[in-house]
Amino acid sequence: MALILHIETSTNVCSVALSHDGNILFSQINREGPSHASLIGPYLDEALKIAESNEMKLDAVAVSSGPGSYTGLRIGVAAAKGVCYAKHIPLIAVPTLELLADTYLKRNQLPDEALVRPVMDARRMEVYSAVYDSTGHCLKPAEAIVVDNHTFDAELAAHPVYFVGNGALKLHQVIHSKQAHFEETLLPVAESMIALAEKAYGEGRFENVAYFEPFYLKDFVATVKKHLIPPIN
Repeated sequence: MALILHIETSTNVCSVALSHDGNILFSQINREGPSHASLIGPYLDEALKIAESNEMKLDAVAVSSGPGSYTGLRIGVAAAKGVCYAKHIPLIAVPTLELLADTYLKRNQLPDEALVRPVMDARRMEVYSAVYDSTGHCLKPAEAIVVDNHTFDAELAAHPVYFVGNGALKLHQVIHSKQAHFEETLLPVAESMIALAEKAYGEGRFENVAYFEPFYLKDFVATVKKHLIPPIN
């Protein structure tokens, strides 16, 4: 297979991994907060030095493509593009919600009729979410959803639904169906991208390095704290 560098920065967690033939050669994860700008460079340097010390040529860079944190995604994609340009290698995009669903399904045996809803916190009572079946097939693509206690009634009436990701915490507070299951601590990390990235590499699914942009799903809206807004005379 290939030597692939993996970058994941869609949440407060910053992580980088290096894999060869599905085996992890390097993995670094920081869960202490949004410090992507200061961490991503040193992590990439460590990973690339390991490749060089083993006289291995990097074949591709995989990056978590969103949705997720606007700033985090921009940092991760910019870093991935930089390596691709420097090494003249292709870029692989791994959708963040697919990564969450794939990670959860690899760790858990679910009923055939189950649905997996990866959910990422989008502030207030909104989440980014998609729907996957128990085999990992996408049934409904990513969307931004404002949730209340009835949002998922139709799905919960017909299926056990597994809500996974950092958006599950707010859902747990409003959904009380016995069909609903919550995994609030699962976060996307680079070392979990390996299987999806290798599949994309084998199928030749690469992005245009020059024009690729993260999948933000919503437009970024800058806010200003009230005490910083000058009074109107």
